[in-house]
Amino acid sequence: MNKISLLAILAITFLMVSCGPSREKAVSQIQALEKSLFAPEAVSFNKAKADSLLLMYKSFIKDNPKDSLSPGYLFKAANIAMNSGDGSTALGLFDQYIQEYPDKPKASICLFFKAFIYENIMKNLDKARETYLLFIEKYPSDDFANDAKMALMNLGKSPDMLIREFEAKTRADSLRVADSLSKIKKHGKRT
Repeated sequence: MNKISLLAILAITFLMVSCGPSREKAVSQIQALEKSLFAPEAVSFNKAKADSLLLMYKSFIKDNPKDSLSPGYLFKAANIAMNSGDGSTALGLFDQYIQEYPDKPKASICLFFKAFIYENIMKNLDKARETYLLFIEKYPSDDFANDAKMALMNLGKSPDMLIREFEAKTRADSLRVADSLSKIKKHGKRT
């Protein structure tokens, strides 16, 4: 074995040993904060803890981009940002997930969540429509494809408008059923 190979092996070993404990420490801290934030006895959302956890996820991902935990942490970070109402950060993190892990199963839901954020947090209905359509085109048989189609049908409608449409559809359905029953009764009398 030549000196250069030996030095390279020693350098890699040193890096692995020196990075190991800090990685383990970061994972341990993340797990403790997750447990605290998402504990069943937690009665309300703790923004300070959520912000701390978001920073810890981002730091871990930056320091350990190829780590097997990074995709999951990136997805969780994006969800925390989305649920905190920070649409810009959530969009950036979902984009990062889609770009870095396009073949992971959660890539499709990341695209769906982007559309949801555009619609509900950013109030950009044009971008929401564009993103829902892209989702349907890219993932037509995904579990959320029907949700995306429904979101497109209801895009920009107020809750009052949705209630009125539902009530009108219910009345129309009731009339159709009543009409069908009366035809069956009339038809039944003839035989």
